Amino acid sequence: AVATNSATSALHIAYLALGLKPGDYVWTTPVTFVATSNAALYCGAKIDFVDIDSRTYNLSVDALLEKLLVAERDGRLPKIVTAVHLGGQSCDMAGIHALSQRFGFKVVEDASHSVGGKYRGEHIGGCHYSDICIFSFHPVKIITTGEGGMALTNSPELAARLSRLRSHGITRVASEMTHLPDGPWYYQQLELGFNYRLTEFQAALGLSQLSRLDEFVERRRGLAEKYNELLADLWVTTPWEHPDSHSAMHLYIVRLKRDRAKLGQSEVFERLRTAGVGVNLHYIPVYRQPLYEAMGFDRRDFPQAEAYYSEAMSLPLFPGLTDAQQLEVVQRMKAPIGHQTIF
Repeated sequence: AVATNSATSALHIAYLALGLKPGDYVWTTPVTFVATSNAALYCGAKIDFVDIDSRTYNLSVDALLEKLLVAERDGRLPKIVTAVHLGGQSCDMAGIHALSQRFGFKVVEDASHSVGGKYRGEHIGGCHYSDICIFSFHPVKIITTGEGGMALTNSPELAARLSRLRSHGITRVASEMTHLPDGPWYYQQLELGFNYRLTEFQAALGLSQLSRLDEFVERRRGLAEKYNELLADLWVTTPWEHPDSHSAMHLYIVRLKRDRAKLGQSEVFERLRTAGVGVNLHYIPVYRQPLYEAMGFDRRDFPQAEAYYSEAMSLPLFPGLTDAQQLEVVQRMKAPIGHQTIF
């Protein structure tokens, strides 16, 4: 495990450690924060997106296979596929890993939302189906170091390179040097690296948070189960959890049933915020951002991501949310605003 000053930094050095070069391709989901793809652009790589699964909202293995077959024919297979565990629920990592063996790409897990989550009974972060797994300790995440991240791997070689890249490309390990050290003070810079270290103060905060990780995840999951009950009679689709997954429930994402709701997504969003409910949307598909639009992406290539974006809404979910506050959220969703109910 290599701690960094942010998950973005961890993604950057993960891509570099896996040998990402200018002109290589990284594929990922469009429904993620821009850092997932930006870190690939830092390396001079090219980005492409794979449409999402209609139930988990994660990268679709079926869409990935379809895209890989076309890319194999055209000679532009990805160097890396980054699987983002949206909202805390793992992607189908076994399926993605199987395709990596067939088509020869590396796998990065962007588990920024999934600290404390599980996949097939094992904690996310064990890298059973990936080369490197990334955690985030941003203030809004499951646990926090104020700001921070981590790259985890089972490869000693990758771990050594991640450590060097995190700290200016410098090593103090004699076996990694080009010649014997001049003395006990000696170090060598072997490559161009970065100042991506986590401070000791932040690490201490993280350790104190780590002791409460199970408590935080249990509370989040309990709140999510209660939301499922309270929202059962409203015109929203509540989150679906795959049987292989034990979500950390970083986000509670509902989807507006547009054919049943009385108001559109934007109106619902605005009215709930006016009513004091801190709703949000995770995320605007990355290809819709001006920087990425200029790269020529066609929204019609991502029908599931487009449908998700037109319906999704994240409700307040954090361990400190009281039962009474949660009930108030749902009551405000049901209450008339002006002369019209939302649902």
